[in-house]
Amino acid sequence: MNIIFLNPPFLPKYSRESRSPAVTKSGTLYYPMWLAYACGYLEKCGHHVKLIDAPAGDLSTDQIIPIVRDFAADMVVLDTSTPSIYNDVEVGSAIKRALPAIFTTLVGVHVSALPLETLELSRDIDAVVIGEYEKTLAEVAQILSGNKQQQADLSSVLGLAFRADDGSLVRNDPRPYIDDLDAIPFVSQVYKKNLDISPYFYGHSRHPLVVIVTGRGCPFHCTYCVIPQTFQGHRYRKRSIESIVKEFIYIKDNFPGIKEIMIEDDTLTADKKRCRELAEALISTSANTIPWSANSRADVDYETMVLMRKAGCRLFCVGFESGDQGILDNIKKSITLTKIADFMTNARKAGIMVHGCYMVGNRGETKQTLEKTLAFAKKINPDTAQFYPIMAYPGTSDYAYYKDKGWLVSDNFRKWLTDEGLHSSVVSNPDLTYDELVCFCDRARREFYLRPAYILAKLKQMITNPGESRRIVKAAGTFFKYLIKPSIKKVRL
Repeated sequence: MNIIFLNPPFLPKYSRESRSPAVTKSGTLYYPMWLAYACGYLEKCGHHVKLIDAPAGDLSTDQIIPIVRDFAADMVVLDTSTPSIYNDVEVGSAIKRALPAIFTTLVGVHVSALPLETLELSRDIDAVVIGEYEKTLAEVAQILSGNKQQQADLSSVLGLAFRADDGSLVRNDPRPYIDDLDAIPFVSQVYKKNLDISPYFYGHSRHPLVVIVTGRGCPFHCTYCVIPQTFQGHRYRKRSIESIVKEFIYIKDNFPGIKEIMIEDDTLTADKKRCRELAEALISTSANTIPWSANSRADVDYETMVLMRKAGCRLFCVGFESGDQGILDNIKKSITLTKIADFMTNARKAGIMVHGCYMVGNRGETKQTLEKTLAFAKKINPDTAQFYPIMAYPGTSDYAYYKDKGWLVSDNFRKWLTDEGLHSSVVSNPDLTYDELVCFCDRARREFYLRPAYILAKLKQMITNPGESRRIVKAAGTFFKYLIKPSIKKVRL
């Protein structure tokens, strides 16, 4: 079967697979990583596959359709996100109208949370996959290839919602999560075959970079986090250490000039024993010659940090979220401000940089707690920081909470972004409007980054560590214009 995996056209440099999809102020552009994993798996199953990333290639729908036609695609799999969902459905519909025989399937966190609601948006969408989609797509492709009666056969596919022959919508039982992650081909192999990696950029990472995962699922239960709640669950399923080391070596051998590997597990450091085992394996096999970064919690002990640094760990990306302990407790962060401060001290001592993420507008947020968060960010002083308003995505505990309170000011998913595609918020509580949250984030960025001591420290870093210079200059070129330009044109009262 011929299958197109499509990251659909939308806004320029739109990162659909980010945990908070948007056009970022740093110029970050995410890989279509989950699509790539599925692309590799379906190819392993014997299908003829192609991965297309429209935002990275600046491709329009009119340009995509001839590619799909020339490939003689039988099925097109489109990634989705909450802010882009109406656009994503329209792209799928446009392909279906141009090529009526094609089977259109949507995947991603948004459709996993709202499968039937998504199918109701257009009769041109044949199916959506709920949760992880490699095995579900493989079964669908096998059934469609067999030219059997579509309605009866698709009813047996776990994790699928689809449009039956009579037009009714059917939601099948959920599919168990994949345990044998080693059975899925290296995502870096799919990148190598299908993508030009040069457009992909993380503001906190060295460029060019390759992004992989070593495990799926997160054992923590933060109220806002969409991927564990809708897509991959709360059980941390892990690849073997041997598999990870082999992929590091593959990347080193096949991507000349690569400057960094980013490990995009929700929380690599959730299993500290495994982190130490991975570090020791990278060191013993000399597979640690490329610097790497990872998502982390602020609870890693100093000894583990030292070993990870020796193995090539350059940076932790950490969700600090708030400088108020009550807020952290409200969102089930399971961390204390004291532990966060100790973590920062130990990271500096171990030589690992930290990118800190702060989310405002959480349960119990007030103008006073906002100021505490900004003061705390300045105090612990991560190497880089981002401030963004809460985005309550369908399928999360936060979405249900704010919807029940009547604090979601719009049901229009386009409103999850500003007109330019930047992070916005549709949460407006009695103490803080969504405009105030966005405006606070603008001010917080200015106050954090325009401190004379911070600027001098960055200049010193560029001189003493030339490897960081290119990253800093590239990120700053896009980012600093937003320090003086408001994210929204006016405050709506």
